[in-house]
Amino acid sequence: MIYSKRIQQLPPYPFADLDKKKAELKAQGKDLINLSIGDPDLPTPEPIVKCMQAAVAKARHHQYPPYEGTLEFKEAAARWYQRRFNVRLDPASEVLALIGSKEGIANVHYALVDPGDIVLVPTPGYPVYDVAAKFAGGIPFNMPLGKNKNFLPDFSLIQDKIGRKAKIMHLNYPNNPTAAPASDGFFNDAVHFAKQHNIMICHDAAYTEIYFDNRKPKSFLQTPGAKEVGIEFHSLSKTFNMTGWRIGFAVGNAEVLKGLAKIKTNVDSGQFTAVQEAAAFALDHAEELTPAIRATYQKRRDIFVEALNKAGFKVEAPKATFYVWMELSPEKTDVQFADHLMRQTGVIVTPGSAVGEGGENFIRFTLTAPEARLKEAVGRMQQL
Repeated sequence: MIYSKRIQQLPPYPFADLDKKKAELKAQGKDLINLSIGDPDLPTPEPIVKCMQAAVAKARHHQYPPYEGTLEFKEAAARWYQRRFNVRLDPASEVLALIGSKEGIANVHYALVDPGDIVLVPTPGYPVYDVAAKFAGGIPFNMPLGKNKNFLPDFSLIQDKIGRKAKIMHLNYPNNPTAAPASDGFFNDAVHFAKQHNIMICHDAAYTEIYFDNRKPKSFLQTPGAKEVGIEFHSLSKTFNMTGWRIGFAVGNAEVLKGLAKIKTNVDSGQFTAVQEAAAFALDHAEELTPAIRATYQKRRDIFVEALNKAGFKVEAPKATFYVWMELSPEKTDVQFADHLMRQTGVIVTPGSAVGEGGENFIRFTLTAPEARLKEAVGRMQQL
């Protein structure tokens, strides 16, 4: 078998390699505490599950769904945006259903990027931004997220010749992996830069509902002029513990969504209508369903961060997401530290370099484990 050149140029997906190592240790009988991947351990709230159970039994849902999503789901997304962000959306033209936001983020490149076009990619960051740009023939250009800049890209470092060739800028706040929020005025700066260079911003807002201390993150679309230069991707995966359900949506610039929808009609047949009905229910009841989820993660964050600092590891409490981004001392690289930690203690973390350039001196923990296991993980780390 001779693979295509686009496959040959890709490195292994970082979490796939991690899975192989985990399997080896499991086979040896090692008790693993997996704090490496952002998959909630909490169940989907029962009311959503009950809605889905009823929806599955409806015969009308057993046929192909509308390609762009059911009107019921898109209207629920628009209502939620109005309540949560005070942003008005036309469900017919400014909301598009996705089979999870990952799918939409990948496919938008085929709608906007020609071979040789530049795609501005935050690094470290979600690997799909870089990989999908390459799949479409684009050239990723890294925007470093440094601690000295509060993990925000510095637009002044992007030369005009790069900006003129760029088609897409990816942003993601609250941020994965750094957990950083967008600062006041950042989205204004991003909109200004995008208008100057005729760039479309794709903002990945998967973590806006996992926030702490009542500091609600903003939507990119709350920024004046944002709809002219961008779209925003949302996912129910983290908000409602629905990672396996594969349901999300894109909102914003109608012309971009029209192009993305054209790609999708040629490569997929939409999401199961019953899932969309349950997702609409979730969005309409978000104010009742999400506080308990946030409270769980906040309690875990407080316990874990306090334990790490007491154990001698210096770490700041994240303001949002369920990630803890910890800087390492220079004695070991992030890969060496993560590998040693896993083999010696069974605690699995993500080395920062696995999610891009600039992450080499960091590791990422997730809070997707019970409190007792988080405490135990810190206890094991003290053995190193």
